[in-house]
Amino acid sequence: MQLSIIVPTYNEAPNVAELVRRIVAATRRSDEHPGIEAEIIFVDDSTDATPHVVRELAETSAIAIRLIHRELATGGLGGAVLEGFAVASSDACLVMDGDLQHPPEEIPALWERFEQGDVDVVIASRYRGGFSAEGLSDRTRVLVSKVSTAVTRAMFPIKLKDVSDPMTGFFLIDRRAAEAESLTPRGFKILLEILARKNLRIAEVPFHFAGRRAGQSKASVRQGMHFLTQLAALRFGKMSLFAVIGGLGALVNLAIVWALTSFDVNYIAAAIIAAETTIIGNFLLQERFVFHDMKDEASGVWSRFAKSFTFNNAELLIRIPIVALMVSAGHISVVIATAITLIVAFVVRFVFHSLVVYAPRKPGAVSSAARRFVEELDEQAMSPGEL
Repeated sequence: MQLSIIVPTYNEAPNVAELVRRIVAATRRSDEHPGIEAEIIFVDDSTDATPHVVRELAETSAIAIRLIHRELATGGLGGAVLEGFAVASSDACLVMDGDLQHPPEEIPALWERFEQGDVDVVIASRYRGGFSAEGLSDRTRVLVSKVSTAVTRAMFPIKLKDVSDPMTGFFLIDRRAAEAESLTPRGFKILLEILARKNLRIAEVPFHFAGRRAGQSKASVRQGMHFLTQLAALRFGKMSLFAVIGGLGALVNLAIVWALTSFDVNYIAAAIIAAETTIIGNFLLQERFVFHDMKDEASGVWSRFAKSFTFNNAELLIRIPIVALMVSAGHISVVIATAITLIVAFVVRFVFHSLVVYAPRKPGAVSSAARRFVEELDEQAMSPGEL
Protein backbone atom coordinates (compact mmCIF):
# COMPACT_ATOMS: atom_id res chain seq x y z
CA MET A 1 0.00 0.00 0.00
CA GLN A 2 1.52 3.33 -1.08
CA LEU A 3 -0.98 5.76 0.41
CA SER A 4 -3.55 5.71 3.20
CA ILE A 5 -6.28 8.33 2.71
CA ILE A 6 -7.85 9.28 6.04
CA VAL A 7 -11.28 10.90 5.89
CA PRO A 8 -12.84 12.04 9.20
CA THR A 9 -16.62 12.21 8.72
CA TYR A 10 -19.57 13.55 10.63
CA ASN A 11 -22.97 13.18 8.94
CA GLU A 12 -21.67 13.12 5.37
CA ALA A 13 -23.92 10.35 4.00
CA PRO A 14 -24.88 12.33 0.85
CA ASN A 15 -21.21 12.92 -0.06
CA VAL A 16 -19.25 9.73 0.58
CA ALA A 17 -20.25 7.82 -2.56
CA GLU A 18 -19.19 10.70 -4.81
CA LEU A 19 -16.03 11.15 -2.76
CA VAL A 20 -15.06 7.49 -3.22
CA ARG A 21 -15.83 7.62 -6.95
CA ARG A 22 -13.56 10.62 -7.43
CA ILE A 23 -10.77 9.19 -5.27
CA VAL A 24 -10.84 6.01 -7.35
CA ALA A 25 -10.63 8.07 -10.54
CA ALA A 26 -7.81 10.22 -9.16
CA THR A 27 -5.64 7.29 -8.05
CA ARG A 28 -6.29 5.02 -11.06
CA ARG A 29 -3.49 4.45 -13.55
CA SER A 30 -3.82 6.68 -16.62
CA ASP A 31 -1.79 8.28 -19.39
CA GLU A 32 -1.10 11.25 -17.12
CA HIS A 33 0.23 9.34 -14.06
CA PRO A 34 1.11 5.74 -13.13
CA GLY A 35 -1.57 5.45 -10.48
CA ILE A 36 -1.39 5.15 -6.72
CA GLU A 37 -2.05 2.03 -4.68
CA ALA A 38 -4.28 3.52 -2.01
CA GLU A 39 -6.79 2.73 0.68
CA ILE A 40 -9.49 4.93 2.25
CA ILE A 41 -9.99 4.94 6.00
CA PHE A 42 -13.21 6.60 7.14
CA VAL A 43 -13.06 7.61 10.80
CA ASP A 44 -16.69 8.33 11.47
CA ASP A 45 -18.49 10.09 14.32
CA SER A 46 -21.82 10.33 12.51
CA THR A 47 -25.35 10.09 13.82
CA ASP A 48 -26.83 9.66 10.33
CA ALA A 49 -26.50 6.88 7.75
CA THR A 50 -22.86 7.61 6.90
CA PRO A 51 -21.44 4.33 8.35
CA HIS A 52 -24.10 2.30 6.52
CA VAL A 53 -23.23 3.99 3.22
CA VAL A 54 -19.51 3.42 3.77
CA ARG A 55 -20.05 -0.29 4.49
CA GLU A 56 -22.05 -0.69 1.28
CA LEU A 57 -19.35 1.09 -0.72
CA ALA A 58 -16.66 -1.13 0.80
CA GLU A 59 -18.35 -4.23 -0.67
CA THR A 60 -18.18 -3.06 -4.28
CA SER A 61 -15.47 -0.39 -4.49
CA ALA A 62 -12.38 -0.77 -6.67
CA ILE A 63 -10.34 0.70 -3.80
CA ALA A 64 -9.84 -0.75 -0.32
CA ILE A 65 -12.17 0.94 2.17
CA ARG A 66 -12.10 0.61 5.95
CA LEU A 67 -14.45 2.10 8.51
CA ILE A 68 -13.82 3.11 12.11
CA HIS A 69 -17.11 4.19 13.64
CA ARG A 70 -16.46 5.89 16.98
CA GLU A 71 -19.15 5.87 19.63
CA LEU A 72 -17.09 8.32 21.67
CA ALA A 73 -15.52 11.10 19.58
CA THR A 74 -12.40 11.51 21.71
CA GLY A 75 -10.26 14.45 20.62
CA GLY A 76 -12.74 15.66 18.01
CA LEU A 77 -11.58 15.76 14.42
CA GLY A 78 -7.94 15.79 15.49
CA GLY A 79 -8.48 12.62 17.48
CA ALA A 80 -10.14 11.02 14.46
CA VAL A 81 -7.09 11.76 12.31
CA LEU A 82 -4.77 10.20 14.89
CA GLU A 83 -6.94 7.08 15.02
CA GLY A 84 -6.60 6.90 11.25
CA PHE A 85 -2.80 7.23 11.54
CA ALA A 86 -2.77 4.35 14.03
CA VAL A 87 -4.45 1.83 11.70
CA ALA A 88 -3.11 3.03 8.34
CA SER A 89 -1.35 0.45 6.17
CA SER A 90 1.08 3.04 4.83
CA ASP A 91 3.30 5.58 6.58
CA ALA A 92 2.26 8.07 3.90
CA CYS A 93 -1.10 9.38 5.13
CA LEU A 94 -3.27 11.87 3.28
CA VAL A 95 -5.91 13.68 5.32
CA MET A 96 -8.95 15.26 3.68
CA ASP A 97 -12.51 16.26 4.50
CA GLY A 98 -15.49 14.20 3.42
CA ASP A 99 -17.58 17.09 2.08
CA LEU A 100 -15.75 17.38 -1.30
CA GLN A 101 -14.43 20.85 -0.55
CA HIS A 102 -11.02 19.16 -0.81
CA PRO A 103 -11.05 17.95 -4.43
CA PRO A 104 -9.79 14.35 -4.78
CA GLU A 105 -8.38 15.32 -8.18
CA GLU A 106 -5.54 17.08 -6.29
CA ILE A 107 -4.33 13.85 -4.68
CA PRO A 108 -1.83 13.03 -7.48
CA ALA A 109 -0.23 16.48 -7.17
CA LEU A 110 0.30 16.02 -3.43
CA TRP A 111 1.60 12.49 -3.96
CA GLU A 112 4.04 13.46 -6.72
CA ARG A 113 5.53 16.23 -4.55
CA PHE A 114 5.78 13.89 -1.55
CA GLU A 115 7.44 11.20 -3.68
CA GLN A 116 10.39 13.50 -4.34
CA GLY A 117 11.52 12.46 -0.86
CA ASP A 118 12.80 15.78 0.48
CA VAL A 119 9.80 16.72 2.66
CA ASP A 120 7.83 15.27 5.57
CA VAL A 121 4.53 16.95 4.80
CA VAL A 122 2.90 18.38 1.67
CA ILE A 123 0.18 20.93 2.39
CA ALA A 124 -2.65 21.71 -0.02
CA SER A 125 -2.88 25.48 0.30
CA ARG A 126 -5.81 27.74 -0.52
CA TYR A 127 -3.42 30.71 -0.56
CA ARG A 128 -0.76 29.60 -3.03
CA GLY A 129 -1.35 31.17 -6.42
CA GLY A 130 -4.23 33.31 -5.21
CA PHE A 131 -6.99 32.82 -2.65
CA SER A 132 -10.02 30.83 -3.81
CA ALA A 133 -13.09 31.80 -1.78
CA GLU A 134 -15.66 29.71 -3.61
CA GLY A 135 -15.82 27.15 -0.80
CA LEU A 136 -16.59 29.78 1.85
CA SER A 137 -20.25 30.60 2.15
CA ASP A 138 -20.02 34.38 2.56
CA ARG A 139 -17.69 37.33 3.02
CA THR A 140 -17.73 36.90 6.79
CA ARG A 141 -16.23 33.43 6.55
CA VAL A 142 -13.64 34.70 4.06
CA LEU A 143 -12.65 37.43 6.51
CA VAL A 144 -12.57 35.01 9.46
CA SER A 145 -10.39 32.63 7.45
CA LYS A 146 -7.92 35.32 6.47
CA VAL A 147 -7.71 36.85 9.94
CA SER A 148 -7.33 33.52 11.76
CA THR A 149 -4.61 32.44 9.33
CA ALA A 150 -2.74 35.73 9.77
CA VAL A 151 -2.97 35.52 13.57
CA THR A 152 -1.78 31.92 13.57
CA ARG A 153 1.23 32.68 11.39
CA ALA A 154 2.07 35.70 13.54
CA MET A 155 2.06 33.56 16.69
CA PHE A 156 4.42 30.98 15.13
CA PRO A 157 6.64 33.16 12.90
CA ILE A 158 9.51 30.66 12.77
CA LYS A 159 7.79 27.30 12.36
CA LEU A 160 5.17 28.66 9.95
CA LYS A 161 7.42 30.97 7.92
CA ASP A 162 7.11 28.73 4.85
CA VAL A 163 3.44 27.84 5.39
CA SER A 164 0.75 29.96 3.75
CA ASP A 165 -2.21 27.87 4.95
CA PRO A 166 -1.62 26.26 8.37
CA MET A 167 -5.39 26.00 8.87
CA THR A 168 -6.04 23.60 5.99
CA GLY A 169 -7.34 20.10 6.63
CA PHE A 170 -5.95 18.78 3.33
CA PHE A 171 -2.38 17.47 3.56
CA LEU A 172 -0.13 14.46 3.04
CA ILE A 173 2.28 13.54 5.80
CA ASP A 174 4.75 10.87 6.83
CA ARG A 175 3.14 9.70 10.06
CA ARG A 176 6.54 8.71 11.45
CA ALA A 177 7.68 12.33 11.33
CA ALA A 178 4.43 13.47 12.98
CA GLU A 179 5.07 11.20 16.01
CA ALA A 180 1.33 10.88 16.50
CA GLU A 181 1.68 9.17 19.87
CA SER A 182 3.11 12.38 21.35
CA LEU A 183 0.23 14.57 20.18
CA THR A 184 -2.75 15.57 22.32
CA PRO A 185 -5.34 16.89 19.86
CA ARG A 186 -7.57 19.62 21.29
CA GLY A 187 -9.60 20.62 18.25
CA PHE A 188 -10.17 20.35 14.56
CA LYS A 189 -6.92 21.97 13.32
CA ILE A 190 -4.71 18.89 13.60
CA LEU A 191 -2.19 20.15 11.03
CA LEU A 192 -1.57 23.25 13.15
CA GLU A 193 -0.95 21.01 16.16
CA ILE A 194 1.59 18.96 14.22
CA LEU A 195 3.40 21.94 12.70
CA ALA A 196 3.58 23.81 16.01
CA ARG A 197 5.03 20.84 17.90
CA LYS A 198 7.37 19.28 15.32
CA ASN A 199 10.21 20.49 13.15
CA LEU A 200 9.17 19.21 9.73
CA ARG A 201 10.31 19.68 6.16
CA ILE A 202 7.37 21.33 4.43
CA ALA A 203 6.17 21.85 0.87
CA GLU A 204 2.93 23.33 -0.43
CA VAL A 205 0.88 22.83 -3.55
CA PRO A 206 -2.05 25.09 -4.48
CA PHE A 207 -5.62 23.86 -4.66
CA HIS A 208 -9.04 25.28 -5.36
CA PHE A 209 -11.23 25.16 -2.24
CA ALA A 210 -14.54 23.95 -3.62
CA GLY A 211 -18.07 24.59 -2.42
CA ARG A 212 -19.81 22.04 -0.22
CA ARG A 213 -21.68 19.50 -2.40
CA ALA A 214 -24.31 18.47 0.15
CA GLY A 215 -25.06 18.63 3.86
CA GLN A 216 -24.34 21.43 6.30
CA SER A 217 -21.11 23.12 7.30
CA LYS A 218 -19.73 22.15 10.72
CA ALA A 219 -18.31 25.63 11.34
CA SER A 220 -19.76 27.27 14.45
CA VAL A 221 -18.99 29.64 17.29
CA ARG A 222 -18.14 26.60 19.41
CA GLN A 223 -15.58 25.48 16.83
CA GLY A 224 -14.14 28.97 16.89
CA MET A 225 -13.75 28.82 20.67
CA HIS A 226 -12.07 25.43 20.37
CA PHE A 227 -9.65 26.90 17.85
CA LEU A 228 -8.75 29.83 20.12
CA THR A 229 -8.21 27.42 22.99
CA GLN A 230 -6.02 25.21 20.83
CA LEU A 231 -4.00 28.17 19.58
CA ALA A 232 -3.40 29.51 23.10
CA ALA A 233 -2.36 26.08 24.36
CA LEU A 234 0.11 25.53 21.53
CA ARG A 235 1.65 28.97 21.77
CA PHE A 236 1.87 29.57 25.48
CA GLY A 237 1.16 26.33 27.31
CA LYS A 238 -0.98 25.43 30.29
CA MET A 239 -0.36 28.63 32.19
CA SER A 240 -1.83 30.68 29.34
CA LEU A 241 -5.03 28.63 29.34
CA PHE A 242 -5.21 28.93 33.10
CA ALA A 243 -4.79 32.69 32.70
CA VAL A 244 -7.45 32.90 29.99
CA ILE A 245 -9.96 31.05 32.13
CA GLY A 246 -8.96 33.08 35.16
CA GLY A 247 -9.39 36.25 33.13
CA LEU A 248 -12.85 35.21 31.99
CA GLY A 249 -13.70 34.34 35.57
CA ALA A 250 -12.44 37.71 36.72
CA LEU A 251 -14.65 39.48 34.20
CA VAL A 252 -17.64 37.47 35.36
CA ASN A 253 -16.66 38.18 38.96
CA LEU A 254 -16.47 41.93 38.32
CA ALA A 255 -19.76 41.88 36.43
CA ILE A 256 -21.52 40.14 39.30
CA VAL A 257 -20.03 42.56 41.85
CA TRP A 258 -21.06 45.54 39.74
CA ALA A 259 -24.58 44.18 39.18
CA LEU A 260 -25.19 43.35 42.82
CA THR A 261 -23.76 46.57 44.23
CA SER A 262 -25.81 48.55 41.73
CA PHE A 263 -28.85 47.04 43.45
CA ASP A 264 -27.51 48.19 46.83
CA VAL A 265 -26.23 44.77 47.89
CA ASN A 266 -23.40 45.16 50.41
CA TYR A 267 -20.10 45.01 48.57
CA ILE A 268 -18.71 42.25 50.84
CA ALA A 269 -21.76 40.06 50.20
CA ALA A 270 -21.53 40.83 46.49
CA ALA A 271 -17.86 39.85 46.43
CA ILE A 272 -18.58 36.55 48.20
CA ILE A 273 -21.40 35.62 45.82
CA ALA A 274 -19.29 36.52 42.81
CA ALA A 275 -16.32 34.57 44.09
CA GLU A 276 -18.27 31.37 44.82
CA THR A 277 -19.87 31.47 41.38
CA THR A 278 -16.58 31.93 39.56
CA ILE A 279 -14.77 29.32 41.70
CA ILE A 280 -17.16 26.63 40.47
CA GLY A 281 -17.16 27.90 36.89
CA ASN A 282 -13.36 28.12 36.75
CA PHE A 283 -12.98 24.58 38.06
CA LEU A 284 -15.26 23.17 35.35
CA LEU A 285 -13.38 25.05 32.61
CA GLN A 286 -9.97 24.03 33.98
CA GLU A 287 -11.08 20.40 34.03
CA ARG A 288 -12.13 20.63 30.38
CA PHE A 289 -9.39 22.75 28.85
CA VAL A 290 -6.31 23.06 31.09
CA PHE A 291 -5.70 19.89 33.10
CA HIS A 292 -7.69 17.39 31.03
CA ASP A 293 -4.52 15.42 30.22
CA MET A 294 -3.66 15.03 33.93
CA LYS A 295 -7.01 13.79 35.20
CA ASP A 296 -6.37 10.08 34.63
CA GLU A 297 -3.37 10.03 36.97
CA ALA A 298 -4.83 12.44 39.54
CA SER A 299 -7.35 11.75 42.28
CA GLY A 300 -11.07 11.45 41.49
CA VAL A 301 -13.14 14.37 40.26
CA TRP A 302 -14.86 14.97 43.61
CA SER A 303 -11.52 14.92 45.39
CA ARG A 304 -10.13 17.39 42.85
CA PHE A 305 -13.17 19.61 43.24
CA ALA A 306 -12.90 19.49 47.05
CA LYS A 307 -9.23 20.49 46.95
CA SER A 308 -9.84 23.28 44.46
CA PHE A 309 -12.96 24.56 46.20
CA THR A 310 -11.35 24.47 49.65
CA PHE A 311 -8.21 26.23 48.49
CA ASN A 312 -10.06 28.93 46.60
CA ASN A 313 -12.33 29.60 49.55
CA ALA A 314 -9.36 29.76 51.88
CA GLU A 315 -7.79 32.22 49.48
CA LEU A 316 -11.10 34.07 49.43
CA LEU A 317 -11.09 34.40 53.23
CA ILE A 318 -7.72 36.11 52.92
CA ARG A 319 -8.56 38.16 49.86
CA ILE A 320 -11.96 39.57 50.91
CA PRO A 321 -10.59 41.30 54.05
CA ILE A 322 -7.85 42.76 51.89
CA VAL A 323 -10.50 44.05 49.49
CA ALA A 324 -12.41 45.54 52.44
CA LEU A 325 -9.25 47.20 53.76
CA MET A 326 -8.42 48.65 50.34
CA VAL A 327 -11.95 50.02 50.00
CA SER A 328 -12.32 51.42 53.51
CA ALA A 329 -8.80 52.61 54.24
CA GLY A 330 -7.46 53.19 50.77
CA HIS A 331 -10.66 54.63 49.32
CA ILE A 332 -10.27 52.43 46.24
CA SER A 333 -13.23 51.36 44.13
CA VAL A 334 -14.45 47.88 45.05
CA VAL A 335 -14.16 46.82 41.39
CA ILE A 336 -10.53 47.96 41.18
CA ALA A 337 -9.68 46.40 44.54
CA THR A 338 -11.22 43.10 43.45
CA ALA A 339 -9.29 43.17 40.18
CA ILE A 340 -5.95 43.80 41.94
CA THR A 341 -6.39 40.94 44.38
CA LEU A 342 -7.47 38.54 41.62
CA ILE A 343 -4.29 39.28 39.67
CA VAL A 344 -2.11 38.66 42.73
CA ALA A 345 -3.90 35.37 43.43
CA PHE A 346 -3.35 34.00 39.91
CA VAL A 347 0.17 32.59 40.32
CA VAL A 348 -0.60 30.98 43.67
CA ARG A 349 -3.70 29.33 42.24
CA PHE A 350 -1.83 27.91 39.27
CA VAL A 351 0.95 26.48 41.44
CA PHE A 352 -1.54 24.85 43.80
CA HIS A 353 -3.66 23.32 41.04
CA SER A 354 -0.66 22.03 39.08
CA LEU A 355 1.17 20.50 42.02
CA VAL A 356 -1.63 19.56 44.42
CA VAL A 357 -5.07 19.31 42.82
CA TYR A 358 -3.85 17.41 39.74
CA ALA A 359 -0.83 15.71 41.30
CA PRO A 360 -0.43 12.03 40.30
CA ARG A 361 -1.75 9.58 42.87
CA LYS A 362 1.62 7.80 42.92
CA PRO A 363 4.31 10.31 42.02
CA GLY A 364 7.68 8.90 41.01
CA ALA A 365 10.73 9.21 43.19
CA VAL A 366 12.76 12.41 42.87
CA SER A 367 16.04 13.53 44.35
CA SER A 368 14.56 16.30 46.48
CA ALA A 369 11.26 17.99 47.19
CA ALA A 370 12.63 21.36 46.11
CA ARG A 371 13.86 20.00 42.79
CA ARG A 372 10.57 18.20 42.18
CA PHE A 373 8.65 21.39 42.90
CA VAL A 374 10.69 23.42 40.42
CA GLU A 375 10.63 20.74 37.71
CA GLU A 376 6.89 20.11 37.94
CA LEU A 377 6.03 23.80 38.03
CA ASP A 378 8.20 24.43 34.98
CA GLU A 379 6.68 21.48 33.13
CA GLN A 380 3.08 22.50 33.84
CA ALA A 381 3.66 26.18 33.11
CA MET A 382 5.29 25.55 29.76
CA SER A 383 3.77 22.33 28.46
CA PRO A 384 2.66 22.00 25.71
CA GLY A 385 3.58 25.47 24.50
CA GLU A 386 6.36 26.51 22.20
CA LEU A 387 8.53 29.26 23.70
